[in-house]
Amino acid sequence: MNDAGVGRLLVASLHQGIADVLPTRLDFYESWLNPAGLRDGRIGLAPMAAVLSFLRQEGEQYNAIARRAGEYTAEWMVLAMSPLERRFTNALPPRVRLWYVMRLVRRLVRQTYGGSRAIVRWRTAGVGAVDLRGSLFCQVREPVAQPLCAFYAAAIRKLAALFQLDVTVQTNGCRGAGAAQCLMVLAFRPEAQAQ
Repeated sequence: MNDAGVGRLLVASLHQGIADVLPTRLDFYESWLNPAGLRDGRIGLAPMAAVLSFLRQEGEQYNAIARRAGEYTAEWMVLAMSPLERRFTNALPPRVRLWYVMRLVRRLVRQTYGGSRAIVRWRTAGVGAVDLRGSLFCQVREPVAQPLCAFYAAAIRKLAALFQLDVTVQTNGCRGAGAAQCLMVLAFRPEAQAQ
């Protein structure tokens, strides 16, 4: 991470998401997400806030980019793990594997932006919630119509699927949309395997 706390993984995944969904607008966004800055770890908080602000103005493409970037982040994080850790995690019983994947979710959130935290709580067997605090995606001046947590919801879903867990993630509140907290409800089915 650089001094501002914005992780390279977040910047790279957003860059790739924009390239996939809005390739004709990539030059515009590279004013802030330039490859040299990414390579040197010099993408700060202000350029990232500008990118997210402009992306929100892209309409439905914002959600597509955020989801894709979240999936890339999860995939790249797992690829960066040692083969031994991946094998060990996949060998765990499903409920223990879910616990470990939620530890990875907390790590992913911290690595994307140093000011973010994820608090995972399980209410009953198989039903839980992720309380996301300090998300860059949800920092807006005026509340928006739809939740802005698509990046983290997609990352959680993808992380679970990469470890053969069937977890559904539903956004139940977003600070960016005027809610008191960013809350994602999780439902885990231990008998099902993720596709």
